[in-house]
Order: sequence, then C-alpha cells, then structure tokens
Amino acid sequence: MKHLLGIKDLSKKDILDIIGIAVEVKKHPKKYLRHLEGKSLGLVFEKPSTRTRVSFQVAMTQMGGEAQYLGPHDIKLGSREALHDEARVLSRYWDAIVLRTFKHKTIEDFSDYSKVPVINGLSDWSHPCQALADYLTVIEKSKKKQAIVAYVGDGNNVLTSLLYLFAKIGGHFHFVCPKKHQVNPKDLKEIMALAKKSGALIQQKTTPEGAIKFADFVYTDVWVSMGEEKLKKKKLSEFKGFQLNKKLLSKAKKPPFIMHCLPAHRDEEITDEIMESSKSIVFDQAENRLHAEKAILLWLLKK
Repeated sequence: MKHLLGIKDLSKKDILDIIGIAVEVKKHPKKYLRHLEGKSLGLVFEKPSTRTRVSFQVAMTQMGGEAQYLGPHDIKLGSREALHDEARVLSRYWDAIVLRTFKHKTIEDFSDYSKVPVINGLSDWSHPCQALADYLTVIEKSKKKQAIVAYVGDGNNVLTSLLYLFAKIGGHFHFVCPKKHQVNPKDLKEIMALAKKSGALIQQKTTPEGAIKFADFVYTDVWVSMGEEKLKKKKLSEFKGFQLNKKLLSKAKKPPFIMHCLPAHRDEEITDEIMESSKSIVFDQAENRLHAEKAILLWLLKK
C-alpha cells in the first residue's frame, strides 16, 4: 500500500516519477480524461481550504472520477467515533483519501488502518502536494540545470517539505528564518544528512539578504497562520526585515522569480507590488497544484 504522507517518505525516483507524470498530464490533458473512471476520492478536512479542495475535486472530475468532501462541520475525526474505525469504514467506500488535519499524527494513525492510499493535504508538519507543485513550477520556469531556490520566512510545514524535496533530488536551496521560527532541529539534521548523500547544496543563511543574493527563485509564506490571529502583533515584530519587498529584492544579483504558496497576506510577508510584478509566478504555482495532484492520483491509483 502506497501513501503520500510527506516528502520525507518518497525516494528521489518517486519524486521524479510524479513530476514526470505531471509534465505529461499538463501537456496532454485529453489523454487522461478516462484514466480514473469509476474511481472515487474522499476529501476529509479538519481545516477549510481553497486550492487543496478545488484542485483535487477538479483533478478527479477531469480524469473521469468523482470526489466527495467532508468538511469540519461534517466530520470530527476521532471525536464521534474512534479514528481507526473511521479509517476502516471510509476506506471501504473510497479508492483514495485526502486528509487535511491539524496534527500530522492524525494522518499517520488514519493511514495505519486505511485499506486505500492516504494523501496528506496539509498537516502541521508537512505539505507534500504543495512542494511537488512548487518543484514542477521551478522546472518549468528555470533555464538552468541547477537553479537556486531561496526561502525567506517561517520554518513551517511548507519549508520542511521543500527542504526534504531538494535534499533528496540533489538541488540547490538557501533558506533563512527568524530565530524563534526555525525548522525543527531533528528534521534539519536528517535533511542535511540526505543532502550530503545526494550532493544537494542546502544552506541555512543568517540574513534574508544573504539568502536571496544568488537566488533564481525567492519563496515566502504567511507569517500568521490560520488560528494564530491573536499572535499577529507579536509575530509581525519577530519577522521584521523578512518581508519580500522592492528594497530586499534589490539585493539579489539579478531579479528572481517570486513564489508564494497562498493564501498571501499582502503587505505583511510580501508587498502588493511584488505579488503583482512581472517576475511573480505565484498563480502559475497555484495552477500547478492541479497538475501535480493529477499526477499523485495516477501514481497512487494506476498500476
């Protein structure tokens, strides 16, 4: 049984296979119109979503399958009944299940009892679907064999997923986070060991200016996540100097592409001017969630 719980669980071959399928599906969508005919996908979300929900639903529809959604008000995982009971029941109805949860352990426990592939649609530790779509975007836009991607911001689930991905494929990745918002040290130790093995160049910088200096792509994410609204004033203070703006990006050797996984809090982590600039590929990124998720579904469900 294959699941997609995190980039950490994928091999380099797995990552490249999924990306290869995504490139092909995006180029020739009509060839895949009936590939998942008769298949059903369950979307079980503890947290609301725009891109994850819509992209998976459209992906299934465009490939001949169907998707059903259970949101925060429809199901409370592990509350009305035991989580392992829910996993065993739901996996008898659907051919694959996307979980979007607060805690990563919920996804791990659910997958232990599921009879069908489980996909992590976001957890507090990992966001593999986003990272795969991001890598697809980098490949499409890059004219260099080894483009440098730089991340400026929170050491969160998105950054952790990107670090595992670039460490496994042998890519070049620079990152910088505020002192109080670093990547989990245990993950970072493992990421650096993977990078040493693959030949990846993963560099943790001390300043945003240092991180973006040679970057071909500069990436950021929200500072104040869903449910952290009460911490907004404190976090804005802790992230001072990390905003992607014209002044910071002028420190780069050449104008980099701008990336953001969305939703964006304009004029917090990124200015409106930079979001709307000619180098912004934010919405190409968002579109690639659809193609990457088609590839994930095909990789998991097609023999």
